[in-house]
Amino acid sequence: MDGMPARVAMVSLHTSPAAQAGTGDAGGMNVAILSLAGELAARGVAVDLLTRANTEPGMRQLEPGVTLYELAAGGTGALGKEDMAAVSDEFGEAVSALAAERRYDILHAHYWLSGIAALPAALALDIPLVQSFHTVAAMKNRLSPPGTAPESERRVRSEAYLASQANAIVVGSAAEATALVEDVRAPAGSVWVVPPGVDVDLFRPNRRDAAHRIRAELSIAPGVPVLAIAGRIQPLKDQALAIRMLGRLRSDPGPVLVVAGEATPGDDSYLVGLHTIATELGVADRVHFVGALARKELAELLAMASLTLVPSHSETFGLVALESAASGTPVVGYRSSGLMESVAEGRSGVLVDSRDPADWAETVANLLADETELRALSESARNHSLAHTWAVSATALLSIYGSL
Repeated sequence: MDGMPARVAMVSLHTSPAAQAGTGDAGGMNVAILSLAGELAARGVAVDLLTRANTEPGMRQLEPGVTLYELAAGGTGALGKEDMAAVSDEFGEAVSALAAERRYDILHAHYWLSGIAALPAALALDIPLVQSFHTVAAMKNRLSPPGTAPESERRVRSEAYLASQANAIVVGSAAEATALVEDVRAPAGSVWVVPPGVDVDLFRPNRRDAAHRIRAELSIAPGVPVLAIAGRIQPLKDQALAIRMLGRLRSDPGPVLVVAGEATPGDDSYLVGLHTIATELGVADRVHFVGALARKELAELLAMASLTLVPSHSETFGLVALESAASGTPVVGYRSSGLMESVAEGRSGVLVDSRDPADWAETVANLLADETELRALSESARNHSLAHTWAVSATALLSIYGSL
């Protein structure tokens, strides 16, 4: 490492790093920013998190060494992600003013909207810009379900421009790196793969008290297998596939499916459709929608589940798969994009090649019927996760910062 940055700004325009994952537009990116910030602060790097203020602008310390700045842009009140581009210039001016005052060594933009806002400040103040896209429009358009509206041309062009301007591009998986180099024409020498980590102290097995509590709250009888699925409720995540799969499972007792997460803004009709599918298939009493869960509650759910399902059409990495592994719960996921890296096949879970509910039902039924294999997968999943901590991710990120 050439040098240690003293102060870093992580920019997240459209969603606050402090927002609860699974609500609104908050997801794995929010978890990653906050987790990395904490690890960097523990190493003596002051980290400022810059986001748009929904109410009054202000600042507050989230933990020692990590400060959240909520900057004015576009008035008060929540804005949809599709409206954020219109306030990116105003937000960028606020970022530039703060950067001049705070003298950042690195500006690290998360998501394309943040990059567009932060790039002028980086150029004007001669601060290295690190860009993390988290999702890439070209990759998302290629892998999204039929009928999904494509990402805007503005986003596609903006990502290509940012990829050519950033001093470094940090991605979560080799799949994302390939998409950036091949589809976005990012310079290969600027792309660095830093896989996300997992809090192995929070996400851990053997939460018996929590298991009893969750079963009591949801009226799930002892011995009934629990399948968990966690994430924002939207077509890309395809919770519908999990419900259709449940309708194919005829074991006695039939498993229940616990769906954690809220509908992404604009996808409320999809959530209504999930309820309709469950009713039509006669499994409504076996599907529990529990909304967005706090991190501790999510850890408890994953630990008590028999399996975690990740049927997403596309995942840049698939953080939930790693969190499930740390909880000692094997994953059944779709063989696509970043899931082929977050799921260690045969060690932390199983990947399904098709999107046919019957194939998913067969895979799940076989795992639930073989207690020996399920127990072995549970143990090896936990061991797999131990090599993927946020401390490892932060060390790699610091090396990139230092090289700039």
